[in-house]
Amino acid sequence: MTQQMPVAWVTGGTGGIGTAICRSLADAGYQVLAGFNNPDKAKTWLETQKADGYENIDLSGVELTSFEACQNGVRDIREKYGPISVLVNCAGITRDGTMKKMTPDQWDVVIDTNLNSVFNTCRSVIEDMLESSYGRIINISSINGRKGQFGQVNYSAAKAGMHGLTMALAQETATKGITVNTISPGYIATDMIMKIPEKVREAIRETIPMKRYGTPEEIGRLVAFLADKDNGFITGANIDINGGQFMG
Repeated sequence: MTQQMPVAWVTGGTGGIGTAICRSLADAGYQVLAGFNNPDKAKTWLETQKADGYENIDLSGVELTSFEACQNGVRDIREKYGPISVLVNCAGITRDGTMKKMTPDQWDVVIDTNLNSVFNTCRSVIEDMLESSYGRIINISSINGRKGQFGQVNYSAAKAGMHGLTMALAQETATKGITVNTISPGYIATDMIMKIPEKVREAIRETIPMKRYGTPEEIGRLVAFLADKDNGFITGANIDINGGQFMG
């Protein structure tokens, strides 16, 4: 009988950082389910992964802002692949604006997508993890959740809230074989960053002590490290990966 691969669910898995995370976990021997919000783009993305040899990556389209949808999505993954042993919360959006101009809708959609979704996913996987006395939860926050950012009160609040959830849940599960950690990336060379005008990109790069952007693969390797079954003594931590741009 073929041994079943452990299962990892990566929300926002088809994005720039998400793709690197999915590949790193797939390389580490996980069956990876990548979350998405655009079915057509996701289908093309999956074809690319398969063409590159990643047969153990598949898609999982779940409306993360809906608790019921997350519960159903986790059930569907369990029935097809087995219980989720690694959850990576990587999905996120921005709706920038200063407090003076920000609308309630801008606030609500970012909090709902970037923070409430983390409750929905964690709550949906935690019972299986507790039952098996094993789990890895990794929340992808941001340097802006650590230091704040002009024009991003909604995003900064949501990303800071992610680590608050991390620390509390880590305490609740510390004796249960489950670790919960946060990663806070700085500026990473994704397609979104590279579309910024070169002059602006260079100005941003100059604010980074290492004088370069991070790579998605560096985030992916860190996720795989935290997800490893032998790394069971790191929990409740926030790991900054920002080239020295924020140290605190």
